[in-house]
Amino acid sequence: MATAVICEFNPFHNGHKYLLEQARAKTGGPLIAIMSGSFTQRGEAAVCSKFERAETALKNGADLVVELPTVYAVAAARRFAQGGVSIAKAFGVSTLVFGCETASSRLLAEAAVAMDNPKVNALIAAQMKEGAYFPQAAERAVRREFGDGAAGVLTSPNNILAVEYLRELSGSDILPLPVKRVGTAHDSESTDGCFASASNIRAMLRRGEDASAFLPEAPRDITYPGLLERALLFRFRSMSLADWQALPEVGEGLENRIAAAVRENNSVKEIIEAVKTKRYTHARLRRILCCAALGITEDLQSRRATYARVLGFTAEGEKLMKNCAFEVVTSPAKLMKSDSENRAFLQKDILATDLAALAYNPVKPCALDYHTKIIRSNRA
Repeated sequence: MATAVICEFNPFHNGHKYLLEQARAKTGGPLIAIMSGSFTQRGEAAVCSKFERAETALKNGADLVVELPTVYAVAAARRFAQGGVSIAKAFGVSTLVFGCETASSRLLAEAAVAMDNPKVNALIAAQMKEGAYFPQAAERAVRREFGDGAAGVLTSPNNILAVEYLRELSGSDILPLPVKRVGTAHDSESTDGCFASASNIRAMLRRGEDASAFLPEAPRDITYPGLLERALLFRFRSMSLADWQALPEVGEGLENRIAAAVRENNSVKEIIEAVKTKRYTHARLRRILCCAALGITEDLQSRRATYARVLGFTAEGEKLMKNCAFEVVTSPAKLMKSDSENRAFLQKDILATDLAALAYNPVKPCALDYHTKIIRSNRA
């Protein structure tokens, strides 16, 4: 049976190659990569196109690459995991493989149980009312009720996602298979042999430095998020207070802080710094602004998409497409002309690609989702 990997591959580096190699070695089955598209959970345009990242993934072990809908790709960890796991379930996979910082499956499982505990959730809510941000509140609450072991898991982003995957897999027949990260830590600026963090590699690429030692294949074209600055400011300045209120992760007056910051500041960085508090982290605010740019509302993000947009496949991957319980999308144009409820979600994928096209130098054409062919890999 197939194995799924929920990923961003931003960009696809040697650590990701190791992850796919481990997945293949441990499961022996074909691999489905459920990959973020043109924007990522950082609230930023991916460093290179989803089509190029899919092509590299297929060359390095994946058999089928489908796009994690943008609506979930730019969401907080819980909804990111919900979106990815729902696609994995639709393909009937036997195993979900994911990278994380801890080697202990037991501690990850304990943390997942803890996050579903009513006492823990009550403590989290109480701390957030006092101004704590969610990751900090969750760690403190779990430590109080379950001890240092489970709480320690919640100190790194990949572990937090791993815990959310486990929560989503609860009650299913899918086996979770964590793979401990090798090389450098998440967001580290150091390198370790042929390994470097994705954030470090992105920085090197955007500075024009040679990052080939850390990549199976260097991206052909890369984005520069700063090029989106004026387009984003135009979008933000055209929004009403009601528009801000409708976004995910906005509430309890946060919309007023953001709207005021937009009026009083002249860069995205300044807006974020003006709004940021102990409770509102940079990551949360970047996601909110990303959703604002793409018109992703709380109503849309809280709904469930039921499609799998295919970016590329091998001969083995093509077989997997026939057994998906979701609507398999190989022609965005065809779906957009239909009356499918998935149109609203796919429209955001298309819009995200069109917006990300402005972050290249020179600017890339519009409508790449319609004109780019699905990648058919001949990997043996």
